Amino acid sequence: MNVSLKEMTQEQIDDLSMIELGSIILKEENKAISFQDLFSKIADLKNFSEEKKENLIAQFYTDMNVDGRYLTLGSGMWGLKSWYPVEQAEEEITDEPKKRKKKKKAAVVEETEDINEDLDVTDEEIDDMLDDFEDVEDTDLEEIEDEVDDVIGKDDLDELDYDEEDDR
Repeated sequence: MNVSLKEMTQEQIDDLSMIELGSIILKEENKAISFQDLFSKIADLKNFSEEKKENLIAQFYTDMNVDGRYLTLGSGMWGLKSWYPVEQAEEEITDEPKKRKKKKKAAVVEETEDINEDLDVTDEEIDDMLDDFEDVEDTDLEEIEDEVDDVIGKDDLDELDYDEEDDR
């Protein structure tokens, strides 16, 4: 619908859904608007009572989240997805989690290296052990413990304060 709000009759406005009206308002404003301001403009155009506003605000918020045309920009600001290139929208949404993942991976790698160093075990030896046990289904726990003892040495295992009975 390419009709301006100024050209619409009250009956036409009343026939529009809140989500359609929100889209028209954003297109006419041609800039992001806070959720509260957008809902207030819709409520004013539709002449909602205070009670009706309270009853419909959550539904409008849900509809905006579900409708494919809207994009939240953070800090309560909303715009239309069509205004933003796909790459930009994806970067804004995914930048921070990527940074966190990198930090976590680095911490896990560092911690793993520290453990391997403490046990005097190389990554290659660990990979070999994993390969040995990958195809084994019903291996006796004692056999596995003997294999581990052979690779890292019984003394190193004792230093870990490993209590076999805790795991059984």
